Amino acid sequence: MTDLVDQPGAVREEDAFDVAAVHEWLSSIVDGLTGLPEVRQYPGGASNLTYLLSYPDRELILRRPPAGQKAASAHDMRREYAVCSTLKPYYRYAPTVLGLCTDHSVIDSDFYVMERIPGIILRGDLPEGMSLDAGATRDLAFGVVDRLIDLHQIDPASDGVAALGKGAGYVRRQVRGWTERFGKARTDNVPDFEAVMSYLDTNQPGDSRICVIHNDFRFDNVVLEPGTLDVIGVLDWEMATLGDPLMDLAGMMAYWIQADDDEVFQRARRQPTHLPGMPTRQEVVEHYSARTGLSIQDWTFYETFGLFRLAVIMQQIYYRYHHGQTHNPAYKDFWMFVGYLEWRCRTTMGIA
Repeated sequence: MTDLVDQPGAVREEDAFDVAAVHEWLSSIVDGLTGLPEVRQYPGGASNLTYLLSYPDRELILRRPPAGQKAASAHDMRREYAVCSTLKPYYRYAPTVLGLCTDHSVIDSDFYVMERIPGIILRGDLPEGMSLDAGATRDLAFGVVDRLIDLHQIDPASDGVAALGKGAGYVRRQVRGWTERFGKARTDNVPDFEAVMSYLDTNQPGDSRICVIHNDFRFDNVVLEPGTLDVIGVLDWEMATLGDPLMDLAGMMAYWIQADDDEVFQRARRQPTHLPGMPTRQEVVEHYSARTGLSIQDWTFYETFGLFRLAVIMQQIYYRYHHGQTHNPAYKDFWMFVGYLEWRCRTTMGIA
């Protein structure tokens, strides 16, 4: 399955940068780079942008933020670089980072470069030529979930790790923070989410415990070894911090669209969680609880929060499109799905 290794495409015009300037900076910290690299861009890029820099004998990855409005804590290259550097000794799936550039004369923003982890990245459907039976699919799914569990087992008091987040009070801060983000990004064509935000504020539990969390753990942020489909890398650490593991699981489950979900939800699917053999969201939650020993008393709160958080993320992306800060046509209908997620939150809460 080596021919299924994830490959980038052409660089979108609005996401292009000065390749010569990047090469000059990169050559000052990495030895042996000859000639300008060929640059290609990975699909997606609704959040940070990812590029492949191909040199004759080496392939590197560059990460940078998009143009336009940026949430205060998102798109922080310095933080993402620091998180990867700190966690690599404790979590072998973190990328190996090589350098951080904070000189905006190079490409107008902070960016960092890391070693490429060549492997398979699963998105909406399996790559052409790849097939899995139900048993292999189920093993793959729980294997990915188990890597999230591994991350949650890192001792938050380990050297350097304690500095990654504020820790206690995480649930409260998240409810408040995502509520504020929605207010700043709302446009007049989406619901006000007042009932949802009120529910989350009133029903929030205390922290179940505090650990290292990824905050964006999905199949398309996981790199699989082509032969075994074992996880060999985890990407996109921009939102990693110290927090409540059940909030991390809730974020993961918001993207876990299963085979019996409605047609609208299916259209937004970004990972192959609909395949025969894939566990349901409830089965994943039960697996997580059994493996960690963490009792989950009220999943309704966490599920609602995960859906609300996803709605805010999509609204922030749509806000940039709505105000002409990005012209990617993939974002033009995001406002409609934000409305759908409001309905889904209310359904989960039992008030639709």
